[in-house]
Amino acid sequence: MKLDTKLALFRWSQRLKSFNYWLSAHVIFGVLWLLRQLPAKAAMDFMDNTARKIGPLMGRHRVAMTNLRKAYPEKSEDELQVIARDMWGNMARLAAEYVFLDAIFDYDPHSDKTGLIEVHGREIFERLLLEETDRPHIFFTGHTGNFELLPICAATFDLNVTALFRPPNNPYVAKRILGARRTNMGHLVPSKAGAAWSLASVLNANGNVGMLVDQKFRRGIPSTFFNRPCKTNPLLAKLARQYDCDVYPTRCIRLPGGRFRLELEEKMELPRDEKGGVDLAATVQALNDKVEGWVREYPGQWMWFHKRWN
Repeated sequence: MKLDTKLALFRWSQRLKSFNYWLSAHVIFGVLWLLRQLPAKAAMDFMDNTARKIGPLMGRHRVAMTNLRKAYPEKSEDELQVIARDMWGNMARLAAEYVFLDAIFDYDPHSDKTGLIEVHGREIFERLLLEETDRPHIFFTGHTGNFELLPICAATFDLNVTALFRPPNNPYVAKRILGARRTNMGHLVPSKAGAAWSLASVLNANGNVGMLVDQKFRRGIPSTFFNRPCKTNPLLAKLARQYDCDVYPTRCIRLPGGRFRLELEEKMELPRDEKGGVDLAATVQALNDKVEGWVREYPGQWMWFHKRWN
C-alpha cells in the first residue's frame, strides 16, 4: 500500500474517531441535561435503577465478572452478579451526582445539623490545617463510593489539596468534567507526562496532594491485590520518600438514603528500608492492602470493570 494511501486512511480513521467521540459526548450531555430537569433524588434513583438493568448487557460487565471471580473464588455466580449490579448502580449515581454536587454536598463544619454528608476524622482535618504551612501531606483513596466528594470536603476545612486525576479518553467529556471539577474541587493535575513534576512542586512548597492508587500501571512495581499479581504505580511512595510526607488514607462510603460518610484516617506508618528511607515495594503493597480492605467491606462500591490485574 502506498504511503499516501496509508496516510489518507489514517486521517480518515482519526476523523471517524473524533466524530464518534463528539457523538457519544453529546448523547451523554443530553442525558445529563434531562437529569437536571428532575429533582435530585428522582434523577439519581432513575440512573441507579436503569444502570442495574443495562449494565449487565455491556461488554464491560464481562470484565467486571472476570475480576470478581478472581477476587472472590469462594462466591457463587449469583452472589457475584449482585455485586456487579450494585457496582453499576453506584457508577450511575456517581455520573448523576456531577449534576447535583451543590445539592448533595451539604456538610458545614461549623454546624451541628445532620445532612447528607457525615465526616469521620474531622479532628484530623482541623489539626492538619494548623500544620499546613509546616510540612507537606499526601492523601490517597480508591474508586469507592463517590470519591469526588473528598477534595470538596477538604476545601470546606480550607485545606487546599492538589488532586491527580485521569481524564476520560473522550476529549469532549474530559473538557466538560474538568470544568466541573475545577469549579468544585480546587487544583487539579491531569495524569499525563509531567504530572509527577507538578505534584513534586506542590509538595516542595509544603502543599497537599491527593491521589487515587487503585489503577493498573504497566510500568509499576510488582505487587498483589486480592492475592493476585498486579502492577502498582510507585509515584506516591517515591514522593513520600523524597519529601518525607505524612500519608493519610481517606475514603467515601455510600450510605442508604442517598447519604455519604467521608472518612479521614490517621496517617499510615510507611515501611522503611535498612537505610531508613521509604521502602517503595513494601509501601505500594501497603496501599493495595488498605484499598483491598475497603473494597472487601463494600464490594459493590468499587469499579470492578477496570482491568486491574495482569
